[in-house]
Amino acid sequence: MDRKEKIIKLIQESDKPISASLLAKQLHVSRQIIVGDVALIRASGTEIIATPRGYIMDQKDPHLCKKIAVKHDESRIEEELNLIVDLGGEVIDVIVEHPVYGEIKASLHTASRYDVTQFMDKLNSSNAEPLSSLTNGVHLHTIAYKSEAMLKVIMSALKDKGFLYEEDQ
Repeated sequence: MDRKEKIIKLIQESDKPISASLLAKQLHVSRQIIVGDVALIRASGTEIIATPRGYIMDQKDPHLCKKIAVKHDESRIEEELNLIVDLGGEVIDVIVEHPVYGEIKASLHTASRYDVTQFMDKLNSSNAEPLSSLTNGVHLHTIAYKSEAMLKVIMSALKDKGFLYEEDQ
């Protein structure tokens, strides 16, 4: 089995995101080799998603999804994400509209407080700004939910906390 096939197999068999560093260690190559291999795998059509916690296979999720527009400053990222996951939703991604590059999208796949904590730790320990800093806090999320009732509760809670972006803002 060649290295790219082994990478696919390891990602498929993992019950959690698997980092490029861990793959590199298991396959006795550098992290950069893994990153390059994953880029080639993705270019060949295999759906691998890079999340802040590592690689996952794109499982065509049976959940329902909806894009929502939100606005808040950097200090409320954790509160917003925890609100959604606490109500049973999953934050699939974050999307901003850049004046030069157009849509910029990053996978989050946060479905629990643990995931949110991992994301926040990575954000806080890096010198990177959140994508929403490019758009004065306005951004989109794709939210996965299990029922229309769950979505209604999530949307209501986001509105009550002032997270939903509305026309008059």
